[in-house]
Amino acid sequence: MSEMQTKNQVEDSIIQESLLTCIDLANSDLHQSALLLKKACLDSGFFYVINHGISKEVMDKAFEQSKKFFALPLEEKMKVLKNEKHRGYTPLYDQIPDPENQVQGDHKEGYYIGSEVSRDDPQWDRPFYGPNTWPNPDVLPGWRETMEEYHQEALRVCKAIAKLLALSLDLDAEYFDSPEMLGKPISTLRLLHYEGKSDPSKGIYGTGAHSDYGMITLLATDGVVGLQICKDKNAKLQMWEYVPSIEGAIVVNLGDMMERWSNGLFRSTLHRVILNGQTRYSIPFFVEPNHDCIIECLPTCQSENNLPKYPAIKCSAYLTQRYEESHLKCSTYKK
Repeated sequence: MSEMQTKNQVEDSIIQESLLTCIDLANSDLHQSALLLKKACLDSGFFYVINHGISKEVMDKAFEQSKKFFALPLEEKMKVLKNEKHRGYTPLYDQIPDPENQVQGDHKEGYYIGSEVSRDDPQWDRPFYGPNTWPNPDVLPGWRETMEEYHQEALRVCKAIAKLLALSLDLDAEYFDSPEMLGKPISTLRLLHYEGKSDPSKGIYGTGAHSDYGMITLLATDGVVGLQICKDKNAKLQMWEYVPSIEGAIVVNLGDMMERWSNGLFRSTLHRVILNGQTRYSIPFFVEPNHDCIIECLPTCQSENNLPKYPAIKCSAYLTQRYEESHLKCSTYKK
């Protein structure tokens, strides 16, 4: 029996469901919500939000249209293959976030949709801005409009969460809503479709273990179990916990930028997707500040006895580095 198989058997024996905090975004007592949020961010950086304002109709339409796209023939999907700005279709195995443990890329296909920035905007040529790539409207009528509506709604929810994050870090509630931060954010909607069965002993994962790059991630799922988190990424024996789906709730997690901003106080937690043979659809939404924002320790997270642990870095440089590390280059598909 191999060392990987032995480790996996031990892991399987300790997997349990994670008990995450639930934040009610309709609660008028923001400070109470901020305290709950702080507890969650100190523990794992994962939590649920309810009463978020994204209607069931909007959510259902987004999943319905996502399924229609992934049901298209591969030839049709490849017409909107991802471009250099990370917009469009990503085939199976395109991403490999955990190369040490994965024998091939993630067993998922996806579709990236960013903030729509027209070509007459002076910043349209920035790495994570620009016009999106859209499927043919004759093939998928109403598809673009559905995704743009969901994108707009998800961004609104992220900004509401950002206010609570600011309060939980003893900052003004509007701190992250400044022009240089979320005034013109990098915000990306990603549609995901998983197939097959994972086998960690053979290096096969729906999504390999990773932490998210940015500030906040929202995750809507179809209810099929698969997401697991590991609260101690430095442990020799990693303990994984399933994150159950709750009807009407959205899973939220913090990314590495938030961990850097908070000087390691808040957690950007390792997570992965383990498939059980069922088809699984999910819609993550990623939010980062604008390209030129400098990610450095917040004033309330440092002192003479708690100096900044991470060097300052520009948002666009950090994101570019992380994307290049985990995604196949566009030129790979042109060979």
